[in-house]
Amino acid sequence: MTNLRNVFFIVGPTATGKSDIAAEVAQHRDAEIVGADAFQIYRGLDLLTAKPDPATLAKVPHHLIGTTSVLDEMSAEKFRKLALEAIAEIHSRGKMAIVVGGSGLYIKALTHGLSVAPPADPDLRAQLNELSLADLQKKLRRLDPATTVDFKNRRRVARAIEICLLSGKPASEQVSGWAATDTAATAGVFVFRERDDLYERINRRV
Repeated sequence: MTNLRNVFFIVGPTATGKSDIAAEVAQHRDAEIVGADAFQIYRGLDLLTAKPDPATLAKVPHHLIGTTSVLDEMSAEKFRKLALEAIAEIHSRGKMAIVVGGSGLYIKALTHGLSVAPPADPDLRAQLNELSLADLQKKLRRLDPATTVDFKNRRRVARAIEICLLSGKPASEQVSGWAATDTAATAGVFVFRERDDLYERINRRV
């Protein structure tokens, strides 16, 4: 069971200002930040992923931002392991950890754990990569009619097919096996803005 006491979550859509808010809160609370963004975790791509600027990063220690090579594959399972290690390290210094991000799957992996699923199979994945998105969608619907995966997200569709084929069971049945961990003590906020304001901020960023 994951102990998330003394961990505060700041989550929400892109461009809402989570990074700036987190840095300010962390300064006041003498806390450290753990990034929970599926792309900011990679080195490089700073503009593309809208990483916090150097001034924001300098305010307090940040973890899991720009720490992974773009040549390495990241997954929710790997993120969960790295995040828990970072949180434990922060707690060992007697400080609060603030988890910040917009990647819902990474947040859920941290708060609820992960279902037991087979690891990626390079040969099978190569075969799936040769198929069009439409073919992948058709295949997944046949293998797992109850799936709720985002059919526009090629990677998630391919991964769901991979789980079905390697485990012999629908991926949707295994996802339902996620069990909440020690979330009773979990606290946090969801940052949001009015739609027009948010779209303007996204346009400026782009």
